[in-house]
Amino acid sequence: MIKGLLREARPKQWAKNVLVFAAPGAGGVLNDWHFLWRSLAAFVAFCLVSSGTYYWNDIHDVEADRNHPKKSKRPIAAGIVSVGVAKVVGTALLGGGIGLGFALSWKLGLVIVGYVTITTLYSTVLKHVAVIDLVAVASGFVLRAIAGAVVDDVRMSTWFLLTTSFGSLFIVTGKRYAELREMGDQVNTRSTLEDYTTGFLRIVLSVSVGATLVTYCMWAFEGREVSGSSWPFYELSILPMLTALLRYVLILEQGHGAAPEEIFLSDRWLQALGLAWIVVFGLGVYVG
Repeated sequence: MIKGLLREARPKQWAKNVLVFAAPGAGGVLNDWHFLWRSLAAFVAFCLVSSGTYYWNDIHDVEADRNHPKKSKRPIAAGIVSVGVAKVVGTALLGGGIGLGFALSWKLGLVIVGYVTITTLYSTVLKHVAVIDLVAVASGFVLRAIAGAVVDDVRMSTWFLLTTSFGSLFIVTGKRYAELREMGDQVNTRSTLEDYTTGFLRIVLSVSVGATLVTYCMWAFEGREVSGSSWPFYELSILPMLTALLRYVLILEQGHGAAPEEIFLSDRWLQALGLAWIVVFGLGVYVG
C-alpha cells in the first residue's frame, strides 16, 4: 500500500516544480539563505499540491485508465490503492500544499490555489477541449515560475514570462504529438487526440519553439543591458538553449516524448546542455 501511495504521488513529476527557482535564480537572490529557503519551501508546496492533483485526476479517470495499456498499471486503476483512500490522501496533499503556500506568502497561496483550480478544471472539463487543453497544462508551468517570483518578491521580466509561456506550450504540445504518434489507431483515453493531427501539432511545435527562442534572446539581451556587464554570458547562454530545443525536437521526431520528465531524466545530452546553460547563465547573473 505504501509503495502504491508513493507511486501515485508520481515523484518523478516533481522535477517540473524546479521552475519555482527560475525567477529568484535569474534575479540573483538564491545565494542568500533567506530567499533560498523560501524557494525550497515553495518547491515543497508545489510538490504536495501537484501530487494531490494527480491523485484526483486518476480518481476521475480510473475507468478510462483501466483500458489504457500503460495507465492501467497506475495504483488506483490497478486496485493497489482504493478510491476511498486515494480521496483522503489526495485531499490531504492539496490542503497541506495550499496551507504551506499561505504560510509563506498570501500571494504564493493565491498562485497555488490558481494552479489547483486550473488543474482541477483540466481534469474534469478542459482536457476534453482541443487546444484549450494545451493552454491549460502550459499555464500550470507558468504559474510555477510566477510562484517563485512572488514568494521571494523578485521582479519578473516580461520576456521571462513570455519565454516560460512559449516554452511550456512547446513541451506540452510535444507530449501530445508523441502520444498521438505512439497510440496510432489504437483506442486511447485522451479524447482530444481524436481532434488533433500530426500536421497541426507540428505547426504548433514550430510556432512555440520559434517563439521560445526569440523571446529567450530578448530576455538575454535585456539581462545583459540591465546588468551592465562587459561579459557576454547572457548572450552565450543562447547557444545551449538553442541546442537543447533542437535536441528535444529531434527526440520527438524519433517517436519519444510522451513522458517529458523521463526524457529529461534519461537523456545525457539534454542534461549536459541544461547544466551548460545553468553555468553560463549563472555566470551572467552572479559573476558578470
